[in-house]
Amino acid sequence: MITPFAAAKAYSALQGQAMGGITDTMGGAAKTGPDFGDLVKSAMTDAVQSSKTAESQIAKQVAGKADLIDVVTSISSAEASLETVMAVRDQVISAYQEIMRMPI
Repeated sequence: MITPFAAAKAYSALQGQAMGGITDTMGGAAKTGPDFGDLVKSAMTDAVQSSKTAESQIAKQVAGKADLIDVVTSISSAEASLETVMAVRDQVISAYQEIMRMPI
């Protein structure tokens, strides 16, 4: 289940992405928009990075070198990133299944 925090984080991550150019098929001017592959790659990279950060914070806490609030914050961030990736995955699978049900 996606939380409002995860949705806000995903929205802010998308706003920070560079916009790539897409040419109009009717010969018009180029439109700008994010590349889907780059967005998915960025989301996966962010999720992996936040998981690694959480793991390092846990290791620092075990060694007595980190505050508990830092550990909880990093775990929360990793969880939000993972929920965002899972929500996108679910929507992609749902769209794929809907396309497969279309008559030819």
